[in-house]
Amino acid sequence: MWQELLRELTAGNRKALARSISLVENEREGYLQFLASLPLKTAPVIGLTGPPGAGKSTIVDGLIAQITKEGKTVAVLCVDPSSPFHLGAVLGDRIRMSQWYTHPQVFIRSLASRGALGGLHPKILELTGLLQAAAFDYILVETVGVGQSEVEIAGLADVTVVALVPEGGDEVQTMKAGLMEIGNIFVVNKSDRPGADAYVGNLRLMLAPAFQGHRADIPVIKTVASEGQGLPELFAAIRGQLQAGRQNDRHFWLLAERAYQLIQKARMQDVSKARLKEAIQQAALDGPFNLYQFIHTFSQ
Repeated sequence: MWQELLRELTAGNRKALARSISLVENEREGYLQFLASLPLKTAPVIGLTGPPGAGKSTIVDGLIAQITKEGKTVAVLCVDPSSPFHLGAVLGDRIRMSQWYTHPQVFIRSLASRGALGGLHPKILELTGLLQAAAFDYILVETVGVGQSEVEIAGLADVTVVALVPEGGDEVQTMKAGLMEIGNIFVVNKSDRPGADAYVGNLRLMLAPAFQGHRADIPVIKTVASEGQGLPELFAAIRGQLQAGRQNDRHFWLLAERAYQLIQKARMQDVSKARLKEAIQQAALDGPFNLYQFIHTFSQ
């Protein structure tokens, strides 16, 4: 029963946490009551996003090292692209975190994006709540890295870190991708490559309050994550953002976005594409088919 699973989860049982994630991810019987019974915890969620090849997994690996060095616990959700054949996660990037899988302070779970367009898992909000209930000190969420659809992470994370690379394109493209508006911290990884300093300078100019209006100065940090350079500074910047607090208008907009997504999923739960297809087919056989009339009738 889910009640016993909940007791084990809140007691810190890692196997119970893994089973809880499977319960929610696969929508097994009782999962809604299980979610509604989760205790209220507020472990900070750190989102890491950015284009493919920016070194997100290597940065996460380095942040885990910084967190565990302080004696803290951390849970990591790594959202991978889905296989087009079996719909599971493509786990190549997890090789970079292999040293942490048996570490007592670390929990790592890879998730398939399952076709979600925002670089996240369809149940990422619920799964993050599970990890908070399990009383970790920090939660890290790494997105797929799908470019211009990354903005969903802003509705989930307390602090959003955007990873970029010097050769990743000009700053206008970065702004078009929507990443400029969602980032609390920007990381220029692989900064030992040519052009890194100029890229950082231009990025800081575009992130200046004169361009961003009401937003305060946003940290831009140079890293070479594969060698551990800049990662202590990055973790310090993350803690600074967390300590600054999020009780502002943007914070409540993000909470509203989370609530909206959950309500939307709940109301669409009984809508089946197969049932829609059958109803459309029948309506087309009965006479001239008008999609908007059909939607109005179907949604009554």
